[in-house]
Amino acid sequence: MLLSVLRENSGEYAGLFSRAKAEVGHAECLCRTPAQRLVIRCSRAGRYHLAGWPSEGEQHEAACSFHKLAPGLSGREAYSAEAIREGDNGVSIRLEAILARSLTEPRTAKASVEQREGRSRRAVGLLGLLHWLWEESQLTAWHPRWRRRNWWICHARLRQQIETCFINQDPANTALYIVPPFHRDTADQNIAAFEAFKARLGRHGPKEHRGLILGEIKAVTPTQYGARYALAHQRAPIFASAALDERVRRSCRHVFAEAGTGHDARRVGLFLVEVSRKGHVTIVDMAAMLLSRLYIPADSSHEVAMCNALADHGRAFIKPVRYDGIDAVFPDFVLTDVPNAYVEVYGIRGHEDYEKRKRAKQAHYQRQGAELIEWEVAEPMPDLSKRYGRGQTR
Repeated sequence: MLLSVLRENSGEYAGLFSRAKAEVGHAECLCRTPAQRLVIRCSRAGRYHLAGWPSEGEQHEAACSFHKLAPGLSGREAYSAEAIREGDNGVSIRLEAILARSLTEPRTAKASVEQREGRSRRAVGLLGLLHWLWEESQLTAWHPRWRRRNWWICHARLRQQIETCFINQDPANTALYIVPPFHRDTADQNIAAFEAFKARLGRHGPKEHRGLILGEIKAVTPTQYGARYALAHQRAPIFASAALDERVRRSCRHVFAEAGTGHDARRVGLFLVEVSRKGHVTIVDMAAMLLSRLYIPADSSHEVAMCNALADHGRAFIKPVRYDGIDAVFPDFVLTDVPNAYVEVYGIRGHEDYEKRKRAKQAHYQRQGAELIEWEVAEPMPDLSKRYGRGQTR
């Protein structure tokens, strides 16, 4: 049975899901022979979902919805089991940000730098959550069979992902509002959904509640007190203080730089928000990500250009993401239509540390016998056509 049919009509197959979960313990993906195991999960609303079996994602075919990179090629490896916990009923994420604070208890001190930046991080930051959502929804990957990707598709995949997810013990589909795609027929419904999300923020009984908004950034304009963030598909803007906007622009230069708006680039933000006394949704903290025109993450405008070019050449590939691991080193892209093949984009010249890391990477690929496509951005784009040679550099 096609996965799309199961996802769109999961209610009709609830009995089948329930029986398979009870009698077999798992479902099977038929993308390859032998079949690969899949986790069967049931949401609080009684909807069944399929998920990849832990640590077996790389065994699926590249075009399969459950395919993932090898564990060593994802920043997720830096977290302990406390940060991201997978079970039969879903995924539980321990977010660094506090979503509900007791008004009768003193503020909780933040985790120490050593705890947050060690190899076994016990909580996930906003960027880490954003990367997890993209990676788990397979939005870091592209295959020419898919042909297109827009916000409608992104929204559907992200919503599917959070159905059986909890963030700081709250259902993710309550704590996180993903801006839905605009359509005239559902405009009023979308406005009502946002107002319902907004109504959950602020003081309720002995607690003060915050929330998360995920959406594509359409424009950022200055205001008297900071900046106004306009999100695609949403009428109501959200607001940031001048200090926060300045800090985000410094830490995410590649996202907000003028060069980043070229090559049909897109920007997405994950916002920790609260409601002001005047009823405005204000940003407490945020993470931002630069994307290609196909909503694939990129670390620079040059990577956006490469990402678009790979797609135009009909290549299948995945962008490894760092999560909260600032110093993590991965290939810029992993090709999945040929074995053991990578893409590196070199955008800096004359920087000693950068050149040293570049040489170390090249030596690593050489020892692996990997195929490597390299692009010095001052030079023309290299040949991106598919080849099956091993140990080649071009």
